[in-house]
Amino acid sequence: MILTNAFTDWVRAQNPLEAAGVITGILCVYLAAKNIIWNWPFAIISVCIYVIIFFEAKLYADMGLQFYFLVMNIYGWYFWGRKPKSEEKVPVIKITQKEIIFSIIGVILFTAILGFLLKHGTDAAFPFIDSFCTACSLIAQVLLARKVLENWLIWIFVDVIYVVVYTAKNLHLTAGMYALYLIIAALGYRDWRRDYRLQK
Repeated sequence: MILTNAFTDWVRAQNPLEAAGVITGILCVYLAAKNIIWNWPFAIISVCIYVIIFFEAKLYADMGLQFYFLVMNIYGWYFWGRKPKSEEKVPVIKITQKEIIFSIIGVILFTAILGFLLKHGTDAAFPFIDSFCTACSLIAQVLLARKVLENWLIWIFVDVIYVVVYTAKNLHLTAGMYALYLIIAALGYRDWRRDYRLQK
């Protein structure tokens, strides 16, 4: 009875907007991991909600990232819809050496520049960690939209960090969502790798 009451009190204390963002966010990641194109409209709804949530939490890099995600989600929906006539879905591809090099350089530069700007120009919480996760997410989202297998490995890495950050900011529903994202990303990598092998 005590546990039930404690859980009920905790649920009532949660932000309904955050709950909506969590539900749509989980749906979009799950559908993406299952290689289903309808992940994109749920993703668009989720990022619009998280613009507000991250602004209120003073996680400005994450807030800005949502605008980027909005554009990439629209692009991903378009790209996934352009499957070859001979294929049931757009094929999964592997990352190239050039993409790896550009990704590493991009993450380092973006983290340093945005982290510095946030640290000295705003009241941002965790400016460099926030910037690093944002940079990794930028890369991962492009790879997801282009159906590059390794996008899931980047998401797994970033999701671990996000769980810690959002817990520290008392965004417990969001932290729980990212913990679930971690599991879904691992399953997504497994399933996409299987699809890639079947294509070959």
